Amino acid sequence: MRRTGMMLAAAIAICAPAAAQNVDLDPSYGTTTLASGFRPDPFTVEVRAGGSIDAQSINPACKGFIASAPDLRIIFSAGALPLIISAASDADTTLVVHGPEGGWYCDDNSGANGRNPSLRFNHPQSGQYDIWIGAPAGDRLQAAELDISEAMSQ
Repeated sequence: MRRTGMMLAAAIAICAPAAAQNVDLDPSYGTTTLASGFRPDPFTVEVRAGGSIDAQSINPACKGFIASAPDLRIIFSAGALPLIISAASDADTTLVVHGPEGGWYCDDNSGANGRNPSLRFNHPQSGQYDIWIGAPAGDRLQAAELDISEAMSQ
């Protein structure tokens, strides 16, 4: 798997291709175009995390239950700053991201309060990032906030 230009925090699982997730479906919470230096930072979207698909179908290292369609799609024009994708919720959440180079990235608890996920791309590529926020159980959706940032310390 090629990861040119991307460096991730050690807690991130880089995953093999997924069969159940469909990056061709319209995202549940829309598509946003962001360029390096975007404002406001963080860019925030309120979502309902979860779905019926076990994220381990992507890779055993991925956790939680996610939907088939992405929750959010970001079309990103990279600059010199890192790209940080994280979720915040009162419930335990997980994160799955399909990067522009075709890689799958997962995180469970490396964000705020040790229960929220966060992925940091130190040298992000420009392109399409499809994002899923997972919940621990397949039968319950959880209120969550998805944050896209270049400046948040994680």
